[in-house]
Amino acid sequence: MTDGVGTADAPWAVGLLAEKLKGWIDRLGQVWIEGEITQWGPRGQNVYGKLKDLERDATVSFQIWSSVRARLPDDLKQGDRVVALVKPDYWVKGGSLSMQVFAMRHVGLGDLLERLEQLRRQLASEGLFSPERKRRLPFLPGTIGLITGKDSDAEKDVLRNAQLRWPNVRFRVVHAAVQGDRTVPEVLSALRDLDADPAVDVIIIARGGGDFQNLLGFSDERLVRAVAAATTPVVSAIGHEADRPLLDEVADLRASTPTDAAKRVVPDVTEELNRVRQARTLMFSRMTQRLARSTDEIAGLRARRVLSEGDWIVTGREDELTRFVARGAELVERTVVAAESRLAEARGHLRALSPLRTLDRGYAIVLTDEGTALRHVADAPAGHRLTVRVTDGAIAAVSEGPAPVGDRS
Repeated sequence: MTDGVGTADAPWAVGLLAEKLKGWIDRLGQVWIEGEITQWGPRGQNVYGKLKDLERDATVSFQIWSSVRARLPDDLKQGDRVVALVKPDYWVKGGSLSMQVFAMRHVGLGDLLERLEQLRRQLASEGLFSPERKRRLPFLPGTIGLITGKDSDAEKDVLRNAQLRWPNVRFRVVHAAVQGDRTVPEVLSALRDLDADPAVDVIIIARGGGDFQNLLGFSDERLVRAVAAATTPVVSAIGHEADRPLLDEVADLRASTPTDAAKRVVPDVTEELNRVRQARTLMFSRMTQRLARSTDEIAGLRARRVLSEGDWIVTGREDELTRFVARGAELVERTVVAAESRLAEARGHLRALSPLRTLDRGYAIVLTDEGTALRHVADAPAGHRLTVRVTDGAIAAVSEGPAPVGDRS
């Protein structure tokens, strides 16, 4: 049997496959890895255990021989976060893969803090902690979503204090692990469930404090981004002052304790009723003052003469109109008299200048057919028709030509 690619006609033997796998794995050599110890089982001087990825669902087995264990810290145990120098070891006979440990130590607190600060700076630069993106909590939420540990003091504190403040408050509680490797996936699942419920108006994530290691899950990048993306306002009530987890930074409101969260989310019915009574009293006082002012203003308006004596304007104007009419009649009469006087005087002047006054003294005016006054003898030849105008009328005449000069006298 050759080492060529195994086919249906020329398959590899299991041993050949196992040898090839061992060869490939051995070439990987030693490598440093980081994870959480989920199983720690001493057997004699050796230790067999499992190491789990901090974020993904991945686990590898490891063994520590007695010669190596003597050089390792004595306080290593299940739940510790460690870094280890390992070499993959494939056991051909059993067909299993495990990691042979050559060195292992706790992840230093300084290392964790440094990584946490790097993540904090990165998320802050993306604006996830910006106050502008934080949403206001509803004044009186219809239903409050609560994510907390089952039968925990945090759950009891939130429910008890909320119900003391507002007895009719409604909760939808989803239990999740609040420490250990199950914290992030379970809290994420609960968050997605509550955020998708249209009846839930606000979500509280509560835990009663704890040491730095136990709170690491609440600084997980996946959880922080999920809270930032939630459409429902989220309140962080982790209750840890010294080392604030990143959940506190991204939440729409940070409560110092679960009890504080209940007080911040649920209004106090007694205080609100007092505020309502105070508001009603203030409104009544303001309305009474406003009505009193309006009543005084109306009384002042009614007291004015224009409203108390409705006919005074007409009466006053009637007297003025009578005076104006009388004055006008007097002025017209004077004007007419003066005009008549001027007319009589003008008439006298006109009569004095009129030819009719001359006719009254016995004179006559001779007019030609054309109606013009006859001035020369030559203008009235014999047979020419004439009109003689005297004081009381006119006489028709016919010219007989020039008369002797002596007749003019």
